[in-house]
Amino acid sequence: MTYRTLKLALMAILMTVAPLGLAAEPLDKAELDALRTALNVGGVEVISAQMSEMPGVVEVQLKEGPLVYSTLKGDFFIVGDLYSVGPAGYVNLAEQRRDQERVEILAKVDRDDMIIFSPEGETRAYIYVFTDVTCFYCQKLHQEVPELNKNGIEVRYLAYPRAGAGSPGFNQLVSAWCADNPQETLTQLKSKQSVPENICKDNPVAAQFKLGQEMGVNGTPAIITETGEMIPGYRPADQLITILGLNSESGQ
Repeated sequence: MTYRTLKLALMAILMTVAPLGLAAEPLDKAELDALRTALNVGGVEVISAQMSEMPGVVEVQLKEGPLVYSTLKGDFFIVGDLYSVGPAGYVNLAEQRRDQERVEILAKVDRDDMIIFSPEGETRAYIYVFTDVTCFYCQKLHQEVPELNKNGIEVRYLAYPRAGAGSPGFNQLVSAWCADNPQETLTQLKSKQSVPENICKDNPVAAQFKLGQEMGVNGTPAIITETGEMIPGYRPADQLITILGLNSESGQ
């Protein structure tokens, strides 16, 4: 069984364990209100809370904050990841939750708001990449795109200007997203070619930068697979092909 197949199977298992009483369950309104009141110190806001897989421990998502684990009364909480221990070893339950959330969030991003490099033939897999044109390893990864496409992997770019809004890198990304041919313009910028500034209204660069921050991106490139796994930093095409559970076309 390939890595990708195993991960997809694991996600399917997680989605089907609720009837067995093994999945997390939301708190009732009274419990949620009491927890919100207890944790709302200094303006902290609770978005959601549910019982975690660990008995007596509540999984709490804070607004513009991390996922924390709390007592039901909210008098103690822990910042960190929750692991389960079984015959197969350790499983990071918190990271599995983040994987599922990334899949759901990215599924809502309009394809027209991404710069996409698609294979000529069958699309066998896809990756999202938060990118910046001024980043050396983003430039290096972009050189791998033809090989990824050759192996049936679609590359979906989202903007992540590391220096923030209004920076030269931000304006360059906007120019790529506003171009008549975004793929060509992005490639030119990543090849360090000069491109006329083109700032159009309603471009998605600022929104995608904020989205990346909310999803935990803190550097570029940040690669996210179709199962929601985040891979920070550069990976060569052959490694990505293996991670996605595909056989390299060049290796056949």
